[in-house]
Amino acid sequence: MKWIKQSLATVIIKILFSLIVIIQLAMTGYSLTTHINLGSDLLGYSLSDMYTTVTSSLSISFVMFLPFIIVPALYLGLIRVFQFIGTKINPIVPFLIVLAIGGFNFVFANNTEPVYQNKLHFLVSDIIRSKKEESLSAQRVFSFKKEYPLEKAAEDAKDVLSPFFNIHQEKPNIVFIIMEGLGRDFTDDGEYSGFTPYLDSLTTKSLYWKNFVSNAGRTFGALPALIGSAPFGKNGFMELNPLPKHNSLISILKSNGYTTSYYCGDDINFDKKSTFLEYNGINTITDVNKFGPGYTMSKKNSGGFSWGYPDAEIYRKTLSELNQKSQPRLDIIMTLSNHEPFEFPSKENYLKKVDAILNSKSYLERNKLKEYKDIFAALLYTDNSLQKFMAAYSKRPDYGNTIFIITGDHRLIPVPQKDNLSRFHVPFYIYSPMLKKTAEFKSISSHNDVTPTLVSFLTNNQKIKKLEKTYWMGQGIDTARQFRNVHTIPLMRYKGSLIDYIYKDYFYTDGNLYKIDSNFNITESNDGLQDTVKESFNKYKYLNTYLTSKDKITPVASKFKSTLYTFTPQEIAYIKKVSKGLNSDQIFFKARELAFNKEREKARLLCNYMLNDKPNYIDFKILKGRTLAWDGDYKNAEMELLASINQKPFYEDGYSALMDVYFWSDQNKKAVKIGKQAHSNKIYAPEISFKLAKSYQKIKNITEARKQIDSLLTVYPENQEYHKFKKSLK
Repeated sequence: MKWIKQSLATVIIKILFSLIVIIQLAMTGYSLTTHINLGSDLLGYSLSDMYTTVTSSLSISFVMFLPFIIVPALYLGLIRVFQFIGTKINPIVPFLIVLAIGGFNFVFANNTEPVYQNKLHFLVSDIIRSKKEESLSAQRVFSFKKEYPLEKAAEDAKDVLSPFFNIHQEKPNIVFIIMEGLGRDFTDDGEYSGFTPYLDSLTTKSLYWKNFVSNAGRTFGALPALIGSAPFGKNGFMELNPLPKHNSLISILKSNGYTTSYYCGDDINFDKKSTFLEYNGINTITDVNKFGPGYTMSKKNSGGFSWGYPDAEIYRKTLSELNQKSQPRLDIIMTLSNHEPFEFPSKENYLKKVDAILNSKSYLERNKLKEYKDIFAALLYTDNSLQKFMAAYSKRPDYGNTIFIITGDHRLIPVPQKDNLSRFHVPFYIYSPMLKKTAEFKSISSHNDVTPTLVSFLTNNQKIKKLEKTYWMGQGIDTARQFRNVHTIPLMRYKGSLIDYIYKDYFYTDGNLYKIDSNFNITESNDGLQDTVKESFNKYKYLNTYLTSKDKITPVASKFKSTLYTFTPQEIAYIKKVSKGLNSDQIFFKARELAFNKEREKARLLCNYMLNDKPNYIDFKILKGRTLAWDGDYKNAEMELLASINQKPFYEDGYSALMDVYFWSDQNKKAVKIGKQAHSNKIYAPEISFKLAKSYQKIKNITEARKQIDSLLTVYPENQEYHKFKKSLK
């Protein structure tokens, strides 16, 4: 019995030790890639988003394994030292010495440099910090002078852009270009400059802000800040469910006759971007699911992962669709290539260009930069892709009446940053043929200030309905030429991490206060303002919680808000019961199982529940459409399935389901039309072609029916069902 207990204890210890080693190894790899340690942001991502992010960054470095080589070597080395000096030693003694050395860093884990922090300690302590702040927020009794603290008279918003523009009678097109990973360190005179020649040329041709900041250290914060001037909430605005009532540049411009579009090369569901865009009534979304034939995705990395389409393809797709959109337009483009795994077309050519640039630098600088050649090649590619897009756009007749806004979503992560502030430091350009003069500004502003500034400019100069009240987090862009900051700027480093804050020319980070100089460098401050800045930051956190948890951003929601499904308490109880512990895919299979078991109302209930949270999860929409058709509700089935095709026009399941609906409801001409549409989109799935052949037969077009079945038999000559159908044709 004693032997069994010892054996079991040994096994448990081995398992625990192995788990600790694996966790530390994984977190070391994460830290080496991102230059921050994994903390409470772990709680802010869904399992699918975490899988996507980790897979995209999958890289194994020798450095990751060093601790697991050094520690055993040190242990064995100490034993040999004691043996050499002729001293007998209990093996536990060198083990305790190694443990003490390793534990030194654990004890002093609050070192602010991520590389020196104990990874496991940081993870646990940061989650505890986040949960503690969440608990304190929940206990607060909110008190503000106004029920909606952000409310301001619209006339108070200053129009700072008009002096720089020639104003046209027609409303201008607005084009946002949000560039993945474009930090100021990589442009103009930044620490890693020289790899963005086109962007650098824009500094003298634009309104250019050197000291601009993103409000978040990852992409999740870009859209809500730039387009919505919105608060963060707990884990980022787009993670709030349901979204609080709010307006944005999209909803305001759409209500004034603008066509609004969003273009990206990845999946619109990642970071729940679709939820924000659809709430605000975006007219069209073009993501990885809508490119179709003729476009080439980025090469997969060693783990088999590709984010989607590279920058040049995103721009090409955008240009191909612009003529289909009425003017004036708001077009938002989000690029992709400047992100792990840094795979893009003609990479070898760009690597050669990087070598040429590095060879022109000093030995020390060249030695410092050579480790990041893939990243610098990606920067050259993204810069060149932008240049080609702008050149192509300049040939369009509407170019002369277009305003381009170019910025980064955050600083590129894998290249070491000099300090925590540089993670948020991004360039900001307003470029337009409408500019009558250019300027360079050293004043500090943020993404939150962009929409208030544009709304004020357009309201004052165009036939746009004047707002009575505004409800923005930002106050507007500062156009002072000299270095200064008139804003307080909250920064969310990663989801759930509100630990960075800019107050005047001070930067508060990880509990420490720094002074910001005119070159955007920081030095530790001894000005005695620590408590003042901390109190200001705490007031923001208090406001952030109130606005988002109590739905107090604005009393008037966007009139384009997506219709959300509502549920009775009984329905909510049922949904929670059947979906407990299940991820999105598992909930889909559960809904499908209910549908097959003729519990179709319950299946649709789950579909509606998931479509509230993931409106672009098309399989739920298709399943809902099919269940409606099975119940004979062909009209609503058609509506759901047409919407699914519009959202994902190169996905065969939507076409197949809709053809079934038309076939069952004896609308065979419509079935033919949808089948032909699928073929025009290069969807030649045998199921689609066979249904098209049967639809042609129904409308007595035997010639086309034979063509379809003959093409199928060419590929599938042994299929007896196809042969039987051909014989039935007369």
